[in-house]
Amino acid sequence: MNIQRIALGTLPLLITLGCASTSINLPAVTETPSGEQHQGRIIWHDLISDQPAASERFYSELFGWEFEKVGDLFGLGADDGYSLIRHNGRLIGGMVNENRLPAAEEERSQWVILMSVPDVDGATERLLADGGTVLTPPTDIADRGRMAVVADPQGALLALLQAKGGDPEEFEPGYGDFLWDELWTGSVEDATTFYGSLVGYDLRDVPVQTDHDYRVLLSHDQPRAGVLAHPFEGERPVWVTYIRVQDPAAITARVEALGGTVYLEAQDRPLGCRVALIADPSGAGIALQTWPFDEEIAR
Repeated sequence: MNIQRIALGTLPLLITLGCASTSINLPAVTETPSGEQHQGRIIWHDLISDQPAASERFYSELFGWEFEKVGDLFGLGADDGYSLIRHNGRLIGGMVNENRLPAAEEERSQWVILMSVPDVDGATERLLADGGTVLTPPTDIADRGRMAVVADPQGALLALLQAKGGDPEEFEPGYGDFLWDELWTGSVEDATTFYGSLVGYDLRDVPVQTDHDYRVLLSHDQPRAGVLAHPFEGERPVWVTYIRVQDPAAITARVEALGGTVYLEAQDRPLGCRVALIADPSGAGIALQTWPFDEEIAR
């Protein structure tokens, strides 16, 4: 199985393309901005899909997500160019219709994380000094804020966002909400040193029954993301996003009928939960997990 395909991939992201034109805007990441930026918090997830109608049906059926087309309001072409994603009325993410983007030779369907920083320009300067790559320099994107698309020194892609008006308010994730994000990397030590410098994370190691401990990244005394040695040898480092579910097996049983793919059936995880790994009809991969984590992580 190709973990690059089912995770975030290796290509420049939708924002790289969006920033190329100042006429393109992206909607704000919240309707209730906090007025604060919590450095290191992952505050948004965007899906690039080459099969937006199939992806919409997939996530709506599995998790009850609602899609709101806003494309032509934000300079993204036809009204299906960009959709906001809601769950129980709350904004949780967005979806870009890849077919409305300039043609590319390679597959781009993927989930993209956006990490909060209060100063995008300063963060990109630190990233470059520490060996990272800036794919799109800091750019003002009206309603969304100031953003840059970057890669860490090992090649994991993400976006840095200084959200206009501040981050979304924090809430306890329910079933069907984004739960957690993990960096699967070739060197846990190098990666955590890099992200510690980039956004000032504190670190916590959590012993688990595997060859490697699990490292948690914290900011403002809150767990923000996990880091572990890449479980698939030889694959490029990636950020992997998890959705909270009550029963991963019940979800995976429906995936193929909705046009998706099950890459990893539901199984116990040494951290004390159950997980599965799936891809939607576009090939964008995402993980499923029960909650809570082991108490060492949750507290």
